[in-house]
Order: sequence, then structure tokens, then C-alpha cells
Amino acid sequence: MGIFTFTDELTSAVAPARIFKASIVDSHNLIPKLLPHAVKSIELLKGDGGAGSIKQINFAEGSKIRYLKHQIDDLNEENYVYNYTLIEGEGMMDKIDKISYEVKFEASCAGGTICKMTTEVYAKNNFELKEDEINDGKKKVMGMYKNNFELKEDEINDAYV
Repeated sequence: MGIFTFTDELTSAVAPARIFKASIVDSHNLIPKLLPHAVKSIELLKGDGGAGSIKQINFAEGSKIRYLKHQIDDLNEENYVYNYTLIEGEGMMDKIDKISYEVKFEASCAGGTICKMTTEVYAKNNFELKEDEINDGKKKVMGMYKNNFELKEDEINDAYV
């Protein structure tokens, strides 16, 4: 089994507490409203949304993937850290055992947020990820976070209505 590790970083003008709540804690409510072209719904299949819970992301019609399931490993609302593991997804689990994510939100000196994400892909057997597969996967994950990070405070407020 090979393990491939990637890191990415995003910035936002929104404070860490607010962007963490909107993009992580309330993601099941807000992301389908903010990204209806990409995400149809997010369902909590098991648990209360904390560690050990399982979420299913259902993608919009026309997407290559219908759904993904994530297990929440840690949700630290005081330090704005979220760890989760992709445990099920169409067309992916024959090549990988799992994908683990660590997402940290830190205050920036400019008053907004820096989001640091570490991704670890655990490939099955001697499966080797190709660069285009890596870039495609990163683009999809980071795209969802990037869309949230480009939001302004009033757009987040409007989504809560």
C-alpha cells in the first residue's frame, strides 16, 4: 500500500470561527444552498455530527460521482480543526483504501482566515496515482472549500435565512 500526501492552503476575509461554522459545522445545511450546481444534499447517516459520525454528500445530477461517505474523526470547534476520512465513493474504492483529511483554520494577520489542508491517500496494493488523477481529486476537494472561502460575511448570513 502506498501513501500519498498533499497539502494546500486557502485564505478568506471571514474570521476563523465564522468560516469554520459555515463550511464545517453547518455544512449539511449551507453547502447545498451555496453550491446547488454541485451538491444536492448532505445527510447525516450516523451520529450527531461529532467524532464517529458518518456523512453522505449527494452530488447534483450530471456529476461523475453520485455520492461520497465521510467519517468524522475529530471536530474541534475550539481550535477550528476538522479531521475526516473518505470511507466510500463510487469508482474510487477499488483503487484506494481511504483518504484522510486534516483541515485547520487559523487567524491571518490581515484579520481573515488561513485554511491549511493535508490530504493522505492510502492506495491499495501497488496502485500508483497518476498526476492527472491527483490534480483532478485535489481540484474537486479544494473547489468546494474555495467556493466557501470566497464568500463574504453577508453571503454566509443570507444562506442561514
